[in-house]
Amino acid sequence: MRHLIDVAAGRSPADLVIKNCKVVDVYGGTIIAGDIAIVDGVVAGIGDYEGRQVFDAGGRFAAPGFTDSHIHIESSYVTPEEIGRLLVPHGATTIIADPHEIVNVCGLAGLDYMLEAARHTVLDIKFMIPSCVPATPWEHAGAIIDAKAIESRIDNPQILGLGEFMNFPGVVAADDAVMDKLLVAHRAGKLIDGHSPSVQGRDLNAYAVTGILTDHECATLEEVKERVSKGMYVLLREGSACHNLRDLLKAVDGRNSRRFLLCSDDRQPKTVFEKGHLDEHLRMCVEEGYDPIEAIRMASLNAAECYRLHDRGALAPGLRADVVLLDDLTDFKVSAVFIAGDLVAKDGRYLLPVERYESEVVKGRFQVKDFSVEKLRLRLGSDRVHVIDILPGGVVTGKGVVSVKRSLQGEFLYDPQADVVKIAVVERHQNTGNVALGLLRGYGISKGAIALSIAHDSHNIIVVGVDDGDMAFAVDALIRQGGGMLLARDGQIVEAMPMPIAGLMSDQSGEWVDKQLTRVHEAAYNQLMVSHDVDPIMTLCFMSLAVIPELKLTDMGLFDVTTFSFIPIEAPEEN
Repeated sequence: MRHLIDVAAGRSPADLVIKNCKVVDVYGGTIIAGDIAIVDGVVAGIGDYEGRQVFDAGGRFAAPGFTDSHIHIESSYVTPEEIGRLLVPHGATTIIADPHEIVNVCGLAGLDYMLEAARHTVLDIKFMIPSCVPATPWEHAGAIIDAKAIESRIDNPQILGLGEFMNFPGVVAADDAVMDKLLVAHRAGKLIDGHSPSVQGRDLNAYAVTGILTDHECATLEEVKERVSKGMYVLLREGSACHNLRDLLKAVDGRNSRRFLLCSDDRQPKTVFEKGHLDEHLRMCVEEGYDPIEAIRMASLNAAECYRLHDRGALAPGLRADVVLLDDLTDFKVSAVFIAGDLVAKDGRYLLPVERYESEVVKGRFQVKDFSVEKLRLRLGSDRVHVIDILPGGVVTGKGVVSVKRSLQGEFLYDPQADVVKIAVVERHQNTGNVALGLLRGYGISKGAIALSIAHDSHNIIVVGVDDGDMAFAVDALIRQGGGMLLARDGQIVEAMPMPIAGLMSDQSGEWVDKQLTRVHEAAYNQLMVSHDVDPIMTLCFMSLAVIPELKLTDMGLFDVTTFSFIPIEAPEEN
């Protein structure tokens, strides 16, 4: 402390001085010309300073490091160590990660792996412990995380609180198991993240009164304004799958902007390489007419205050020296990044080696019982059936009714003239032997099969195809390769992307993931003839998500999200 005071007072030289910069003051909303003096990773002062080391900023703007307030690392298909390498050059110094996906597969072992792997990157990764595992009672997951399990990890300093509470009906109903989880967080003095699409009025009061602090699932300006008025923070999301930032920015003004944060939710390598990370969010804010300092505040100070990270979020004496040097406040091109006073990225390059944590404990994770091609035979009692209709532009599906062809034995027959194909979910966690069957319309596939071990939220195996033999081959081959993605045709592997870490993440670089995912997409379009209007992978990933309307398929059957009930494939006859 004495040394820090001496440097701040100008009596001793700093460890490092960033000279010739224009400091973005997110407290006062102004720009300050001056040096940034750094001691032991902390800002000692801003003004005129000398240091043992000097970094010339060349007149650039110095902003506080950016914080992504909600992201699922697993959805990037890379590990925590690799996500650090990808995001830091774009100005990220902290992310708030929800390891919901891997915990659904591996339980607390998945959480422990993420915590340890996160220590192997300079990016400061904080975690929220998943609150809803399994995500719903309508599917089998790899674990059950109850209040006792949450209590066993909640005191870890890397864990800031309880992850997005998707079970909003349980909160509003004051369900006992839900209350137990909420009270664990309260007793530990930790935060609670929210997830409450379309909740309003008294139900939103009941949700917010529990101390749930945030929501990243707003779809309308009215939802945004109501949450802010009830004391919640709204996370403006711009990810690879969901794009809400531009629309919801219309609710942000000078009176309420301190209640808004920026987040990705998911960010695949391709998006990072082409668009960046929170630097893209800032560009979009300025393009929509918002003051750049106000935008930077949403990416820094607001996030720090919301998540009680009181040692960061601004460039001021006594705070962590997380500094992002920007060429301008329009394009937000990142020139250099310092984390805790160390230069860690320059001109788009991550400057540190990537050291990977051993992942053997979460490799594979496939417990599939008695799977065979026979389990893919779809025997129907009627030609008139329900189909899951793919709708453009998102993860919402429709509930359609069509007439299909059947064999003499009553089995579904693929008709090349109709865009209706078989889809199956194979349970992979608990050896139940469950294989649920349904029909999918609008996917376009006319040859072969595609199998994935990524199927939100429980991540069972999902497979779609026009031939039972190819579907069975794809599932078997996917299990042998340890999960990921696999395309098959005529009993041969067409293309594959192994993802050995829980069947969710690759152990390769972001560049490899991007290249291989491109190959998978091209093969899906050009060899299996999937419709070019459909993302062949992301579309399938969400076909089991039994909390998004209207019709989905889990390992337990065809699920109508609007009635929260399983329904038969056969549709009732018209009157």
